[in-house]
Amino acid sequence: MSTPVKEQYIIDAEGNKTAIILSIEQYEQMLEDLHDLAIVAERRTEQPVSLANMQEWLKADGIL
Repeated sequence: MSTPVKEQYIIDAEGNKTAIILSIEQYEQMLEDLHDLAIVAERRTEQPVSLANMQEWLKADGIL
């Protein structure tokens, strides 16, 4: 099992954080999270669907 890699910060002469170094895994997870949030934002105005309606649609499509 691999040890999780912590992020590392680059600081300026005054000690202020100016940049961050992430592992590839951390970066990819952040991209996935941003993508998920973008989809949620796009679908915010959609009306909810009842479970019964969804089951009917899935049965009609042969999925259930």
